[in-house]
Amino acid sequence: MSEENDDLKNINGIERAAILMLALGETDAATILSHMGPKEVQELGLAMAGMTNVTTTQMELVMRSFVKTLRDQTALGLDSDEYIRNVLTSALGADKAGGVIDRILLGRNSKGLEQLKWMDPRSIAELIRLEHPQIIAIVLSFLDSDQAAAVLSEFPERARPDIVMRIATLDGIQPAALKELDEILEKQFTGANNVKSSSLGGIKTASDILNLVDGAIESSIMEQITTTDQDLAQEIQDNMFVFDNLIDIDDRGIQTLLREVASDQLLLALRGADEALKEKIFKNMSKRAAEMLRDDLEAAPPARLSDVEAAQKEILSVTRRLADAGEIMLGGAGGDEFV
Repeated sequence: MSEENDDLKNINGIERAAILMLALGETDAATILSHMGPKEVQELGLAMAGMTNVTTTQMELVMRSFVKTLRDQTALGLDSDEYIRNVLTSALGADKAGGVIDRILLGRNSKGLEQLKWMDPRSIAELIRLEHPQIIAIVLSFLDSDQAAAVLSEFPERARPDIVMRIATLDGIQPAALKELDEILEKQFTGANNVKSSSLGGIKTASDILNLVDGAIESSIMEQITTTDQDLAQEIQDNMFVFDNLIDIDDRGIQTLLREVASDQLLLALRGADEALKEKIFKNMSKRAAEMLRDDLEAAPPARLSDVEAAQKEILSVTRRLADAGEIMLGGAGGDEFV
């Protein structure tokens, strides 16, 4: 049994899901995918497409693990918002659970907002471009950080700092604001009058979005926010997780991250990293792989700063996805843990 567990550990979560989906067949797999969000569909689809040479042993291990998990769980028919809040808060902690809880409970009855997650950034920006900046801030707070960052990039440069400041200072969303959002999206929330003030938005949300926008855009926004409100700018900066903060991730987390990052992307991103971070990356690779990466870094021609920053942003996006999935823990200047 211990050998089985060791073998299963070599297959990460997304790979297990991909193997399971391939085993189920087209009809059942399509049914399951229809209940997933756009990011999950994309990630799972990519993993399925990359599945080659899956052995019978691997298939059996994944299926056996799935059946065991299924047997260990049961649906009690509970439909209590308070129960969900208590369970997730106990599991994740109050700070980490706040945004997750509101996304679950608010998203459950908000078809309009959920539909936005399937739209491309430009379309979302066009949809909300003429709305009040506070409404724009609420919409971006609800979206995942990488999608919100892409939408923010579609807005005029002069509008971005105000939007980010409103996200950072957003202190809950009242039912009246949700009703206004209903009109924008031409969708109706179910029971909007009973919706409690949510914790969407805030310093951390603003920081997460800025983490994932283009480096030049980020610098411009922070410069203008600093001019308007220096204290707020400092709070946002303190909570931002930048590429050099990867050095604060433990060795196991770095190894998990490296399995998810393409070698050419890592090579480009490390062109702009300090030596301490490079050494940490080398330490968590095989000796041969580390030597090859060192040689490639030394032999690589000059790269544009914008390309290096883009590669770093991509790796940060992967890092945040792994952190959200609980596979790694982030540490940095903004606190003991980032999510």
